[in-house]
Amino acid sequence: MQPRPDPTGIFDLRYKAFLETVSHLRTRLHRYCARMTGSALDGEDAMQEALFEAYRKIEALEDPGALRAWMFRIAHNRCIDMLRKRAARERAEMAYAEEDVALPVEPAGAGHAIERLVVHLPPKERASVLLKDVFDHSLEEIADLVGSTAGGVKAALSRGRAKLAALPAEPAAVPEIRRDPDLEKLLRHYVALFNRRDWDGVRALISADAQLRVADCFKGRLADSPYFSEYAKLGMAWRLAVGAIDGEPVVIVLKPGRDGWEPAYPVRIQARDGIIDGISDYYPCPWMMPAADIILLAEPEPERSP
Repeated sequence: MQPRPDPTGIFDLRYKAFLETVSHLRTRLHRYCARMTGSALDGEDAMQEALFEAYRKIEALEDPGALRAWMFRIAHNRCIDMLRKRAARERAEMAYAEEDVALPVEPAGAGHAIERLVVHLPPKERASVLLKDVFDHSLEEIADLVGSTAGGVKAALSRGRAKLAALPAEPAAVPEIRRDPDLEKLLRHYVALFNRRDWDGVRALISADAQLRVADCFKGRLADSPYFSEYAKLGMAWRLAVGAIDGEPVVIVLKPGRDGWEPAYPVRIQARDGIIDGISDYYPCPWMMPAADIILLAEPEPERSP
């Protein structure tokens, strides 16, 4: 059986077996993608796309010992694609705005200050500094990964380090929340209905052709998934709240902890004209929360009986 070109629906056992094979790399891959894109959410999306691509091409990997470098190269390319799309979108938006487009937010919470600052560098310098100074790759490995030469990487490292050294020595600020009153109102309504287990009410907020991605599990039409029934099976083991991840308003799933309800993972909600048309659920991705700056914008309502 050959891997499907783009996993859709509930992912099959072959794909899940592949995910197990690369599980030891995923925390580092996400850390790299999050710093390249400036967002823990975008970083996970880039890594998910990289995993799909690697799964499709796994038979082309002749040397199993090269798995790490091969996966980093694929993830790097997906990050560059995402940055190019973002730059094109920002250029289009600039045509309608008087002020300059802001730099991407600086993700906080990393163990090294350099990881919070590389977002100010161009992509090649950003990748070179991350891969050398954070992930300890050799110049030759980096050159192969970014499609350059050892000399080109060395020059990019020199430029990047000089630019970082010139930045003010200030602690990373908490990312400013990109306020969208309409989206936040919709998220609050969604959270309130979800916490009451009012599944009919939740479905009324969602378009008929809304798309769902549950990391490692499902990709396709929400209507074709068991998404809400899976949450219903969990009983009272979770609650939702409105929050922000790296400045982006999201839904935060909370689970019981030592000090009460604690953030466990985010759910990204996309909407158009006041109707939800996309949901990305990151429940199997525990590495995301340590890599992100998390703010709760509203505490969940008190529990009520269904």
